[in-house]
Amino acid sequence: MVGELISGRYELEELVGSGGMSNVFRAHDRLLERTVALKILHEQFTRDEDYVERFRREARAVAQLAHPNIVTVIDRGEQDGRQYIVFEYVDGQNLKELTAGGPLDPREAIGLALQVARALSFAHERGLVHRDVKPQNVLLNDDGQAKVTDFGIARSLDVHGVTQTGTVLGTSDYIAPEQARGQKVDPKTDIYSLGAVLYELLTGDVPFKGDNFVAVAMRHVNEPPPSVLDRRPDCPLRLDLAIQRAMAKDPEERFGSMDEFCAELEACLAELDGRGGEGATMIVPPQPKPRRAKRPRQQIRIPWTPVLLVLLAALLVAGGAYLLLREDGGTPFVAKSATSKPVHLLGTGAYDPFGTGGEHDAAASRATDRNRETFWDSEHYDNFTKEGVGLVLKAPDSTSLSKLTVNSVGTSFDAQIKGGDSATGPFTDLTGAFQPVGSSKAFEIDTHGNKYLYYMVWLKLPFEGGQAQISEVTAKT
Repeated sequence: MVGELISGRYELEELVGSGGMSNVFRAHDRLLERTVALKILHEQFTRDEDYVERFRREARAVAQLAHPNIVTVIDRGEQDGRQYIVFEYVDGQNLKELTAGGPLDPREAIGLALQVARALSFAHERGLVHRDVKPQNVLLNDDGQAKVTDFGIARSLDVHGVTQTGTVLGTSDYIAPEQARGQKVDPKTDIYSLGAVLYELLTGDVPFKGDNFVAVAMRHVNEPPPSVLDRRPDCPLRLDLAIQRAMAKDPEERFGSMDEFCAELEACLAELDGRGGEGATMIVPPQPKPRRAKRPRQQIRIPWTPVLLVLLAALLVAGGAYLLLREDGGTPFVAKSATSKPVHLLGTGAYDPFGTGGEHDAAASRATDRNRETFWDSEHYDNFTKEGVGLVLKAPDSTSLSKLTVNSVGTSFDAQIKGGDSATGPFTDLTGAFQPVGSSKAFEIDTHGNKYLYYMVWLKLPFEGGQAQISEVTAKT
């Protein structure tokens, strides 16, 4: 078709893309003397009213989306029964081509994901779900600005008669579980897919691989999202947690909206730039004090009686504090160093060397998601006869913790804290004997100067069984 003139106006110059429904050409608009992109529906679909209507709907929907991060629709028409849409031409690579050169720096990845998220949020506010969010559908112009394109299978939230529940559409590398099952989609479907895209931007690879569409789709349905930290230890923990939340299997466990996802990505970026409460802190050197002109020395008379009274009061306060802070007849208690700081651990799975390994690994991240309403739970036991089961936690890097606090709901249990260099052990005891855990238990840890990447809550339920439920684990160095 190269060289053909469409509607007496658009001269096709080069095939620049091809998909399951259409081809995309670079074309010259003779009327306005500019370069445009022309999408033409494949001829075999022109006789299928369902495909034709979907194609027309794309033009109508995207024409309403005037946003800097969405490719603009210029025109729509038909020639000899062939449907076409005219878009602005974006002369640049897509995100898939960009990652072919390797993983992106976290700042760059977040910046691009934010542009896509804002575009999708804009579409969601107007009742449109993209349903095929993937790197190939995000173009970059000469200024590096992201442009979301190909709303070919986008669906209005209130549309009827086209692509109803039960139809599976989308690219399996980024497909949400509910979409893979042919269930109803909503804005959270796009949140999942964008999480998968961000994972690829940071690692250079898709979250799940398989031999065919179905194999990959089933992994999205059944397997927990992989951690970016396993591939990129330099990735901020908060960013990894954001991706895992976006890719939660249950839509209810994802961000409530694309705007919420945007807000979290902005917070991750702020931490990287040293503007976040838990990110790197910018150290601002103190300003030098202005010099004062020297004054002639004067004899100063000190009223000694008030000074002596102040010194005596200070001694009394110090002595009282000494007595109050002594432990029973022992050495005075010494406060922890002021350099102690919080460490955000990531729940990575369960440790069950004496069982079948079915201790709800996929729910481990709920114990570190800063939400007391969610929790990791063990299996439910009629009788607990094994030596123990564990919740494995990963630090951002090898570190020496001084305190780990376990918050719990459900059945009471005893626990101890262990450390190791691998999620599968071996683990070293760091707290001594088992200690009872009620609703909250702060464990004092002695690593003997060693640093560990993994820490584990090793627990035992009562003999009569029950189920351990850990709602949140916090830690400090």
